[in-house]
Order: sequence, then C-alpha cells, then structure tokens
Amino acid sequence: MSVIYMLISISTIVVGLFLFLYLRAIRSGQYEDVESPAIRMLFEDELVPPAREEDKIDTSYHKDKKEKQTTT
Repeated sequence: MSVIYMLISISTIVVGLFLFLYLRAIRSGQYEDVESPAIRMLFEDELVPPAREEDKIDTSYHKDKKEKQTTT
C-alpha cells in the first residue's frame, strides 16, 4: 500500500513540473503565432545566384597530379 502513496506523490510532482513548463512557455509567447509557420512553407525560397567559375575551388586528385607533372 505504501507503493501507491509513493507513486501518487511522484506523479503529482511530475504533473506539477509539466504544468509549470507549459505555463512558462505560454507566458514567453511561444504559442502566439500558430498560422505563419504553416503558410511560410508554401512560399518558395529566394533564388541563389549561381557561383562564378573563379570562385569554385577544385580539390580533385587530377588537379594535384597535373600540378606535379608541370613542376617536374
């Protein structure tokens, strides 16, 4: 019977902790805007301009091999 009292007290503490965290989230404004995340996914992202050839870094094995051949 003492186990039931222990489980009731532990569950009451857990419920109180969850209630505290829920009220804290509400007061901080976490649930204020519920519509814009659903709408935001419908819009396309902005286009990223393509990279220039000079900006690309080629670190392939063949480039290193060509550099070694030209130096010898």
